[in-house]
Amino acid sequence: MQQVVVHGPNDVRIVEVPKPEPGPKDALVRVAACGICGSDLHYVAMGGLPIPGGGPMPLGHEFSGVVEALGREVTGVRIGERVAVRGEAAGNRIGSGGAGGFAPFVLLRNVCDDNGLHPLPDALSFEEGALVEPLGVAMHAVNEGEVRPGEKAVVFGAGPIGLSAIACLRHRGIDDIVAVDLSEKRLALARRLGARSVANAAGDAWAEIGRAHGRGQVHGQPVVSSDVYIETTGAETVARGILEHAKFRARMVVLAIYERDVTLPFLQVMAKELRIRGSIALGQEFPAVLEMLASKRMDVSPMITHRFGFDRFLDALATARRTDEAAKVMVSFPG
Repeated sequence: MQQVVVHGPNDVRIVEVPKPEPGPKDALVRVAACGICGSDLHYVAMGGLPIPGGGPMPLGHEFSGVVEALGREVTGVRIGERVAVRGEAAGNRIGSGGAGGFAPFVLLRNVCDDNGLHPLPDALSFEEGALVEPLGVAMHAVNEGEVRPGEKAVVFGAGPIGLSAIACLRHRGIDDIVAVDLSEKRLALARRLGARSVANAAGDAWAEIGRAHGRGQVHGQPVVSSDVYIETTGAETVARGILEHAKFRARMVVLAIYERDVTLPFLQVMAKELRIRGSIALGQEFPAVLEMLASKRMDVSPMITHRFGFDRFLDALATARRTDEAAKVMVSFPG
């Protein structure tokens, strides 16, 4: 079968590899849809992560599909079942040092310990199943932010994770959301996902946030009245701006990949009793996301801006790199 691998910095290849065969405790999933994640772009740029035994790194971790084969010791899942896959289950590290989701078949090892295979309700498409992973990442961040209905939130970055965070905030009863981004196309998507206000970072975004959420003072310094910030950009100016403009006891959740060390005004953290938390990957949010999607109260389909077949993967990757116009780029596989 063919598989997408990262050979080195910005060196992505589609190679021929043997179709995997499950052992007694393993499951084989036939991939139906797999999304390109922002972390995939980082992996490509950096040349991939080390994998056991060396060699190129298989790419892709946001996927759904159908259980193709099972080892004789596997229970709790059946062949032919439609599933959304949590790739880090049982230490598989799918797409981050293990197997990769950009392939017709993916082998999950030791699924008897933690199968990571979540049944996909009949009402949900495979594309929606592939969105469960990024939505789970965002919902984990929302949980880390301890958001409460009626609070005011700001999401910096309207890429796939920022858009996912907006959807999850709305699901949790947060109606007053400001989205900040440089792309007007992405800001339009943020509105469709539920942001009440938007601000283009090329202008005075903090003035827009202040108009939307109100203003105040802390220790004689002007602040805005937002309660929680979800930071997905990885830009030092954004993190600095949050600390400088945040009100007393505001919360900040960092989802972004910061590629270099930054210098921040941590005096503000002490003086305002700010709360900063990091958020990576998933906790146990897959079932909650599936419940959210199955309820049909949230339409997340606007997140998917481009669709490609697996035979056009390199075109899909090039499109995902154009962050001014693309949000979630989805790759489909023949049934």
